[in-house]
Amino acid sequence: MKITANLRELFKHRLLVRTLVGRELKARYRGTVLGFLWSFLNPFLLMVVYTVVFGFILKPRDPSIGNSPWAYALFLFAGILPWVWFSSSSIESSNVLMVNGNLIKKILFPAEILPVVTVTANFIHFLFGLPILLIFMFIFGKPPTLFALLLPVVIIVQFIFSLGFSLLLSALTVHFRDIKDILGNLLTFWFFATPIVYSFQSEPLQTNPVLQRILSFNPMTHIIEGYHYCLFYGQLFHWKRLGIALIVSLVLFLIGYAVFDRLRDSFPEEV
Repeated sequence: MKITANLRELFKHRLLVRTLVGRELKARYRGTVLGFLWSFLNPFLLMVVYTVVFGFILKPRDPSIGNSPWAYALFLFAGILPWVWFSSSSIESSNVLMVNGNLIKKILFPAEILPVVTVTANFIHFLFGLPILLIFMFIFGKPPTLFALLLPVVIIVQFIFSLGFSLLLSALTVHFRDIKDILGNLLTFWFFATPIVYSFQSEPLQTNPVLQRILSFNPMTHIIEGYHYCLFYGQLFHWKRLGIALIVSLVLFLIGYAVFDRLRDSFPEEV
């Protein structure tokens, strides 16, 4: 199959991917005094803000999470971190081909590397934020359990889903520039349709099976739930639900790559 051959070719460019990811990470903090320390400080400050706002000002109460403001802050942060990875990758990928038009116009440059670099760079920032979450879990008296070792399974599912979505976005945005404006509103709606600021086991959802079923069609629901179970609840995630999310992620990746490959010849003219 052509897509298999393309993926093998993409794997051969792994050193180029690593080089471009390194360049992207350095460029993000170029000219700053603290440099890469911001990769740790940004999640730390985000954790402090959400703890104050959602833990002490809004004071939500959910028995499935606990009544402690610290517990809710941990729950929220465990969902916010992977969501930031996904949303940042999506927004940056929608513009990545236009920004790197000079590379696209080079005959031998594999354009699909650019969405891969975007998703991977944001994944590394996600990894920088994980130690901050783990440190706060110990501070707030909720240390991770052995189920945290299953976190790579959830990460792999999200990586495939994010990459498939980014490939599709980057290819389509070249021809339909309005997608960039639509995407911001879509991600806002998507955020609240994903159990990040509320629990999928919360009473309003448990008493409304129709709404719960609707949210179940959102793959990010089960991905974020995977993080919550591995890190916050310290339990085994729903492997059937995550398995379905994996299947959807693989299908999205194949569709995204197929669309990208179909449109690649038009990129040099459009960017």
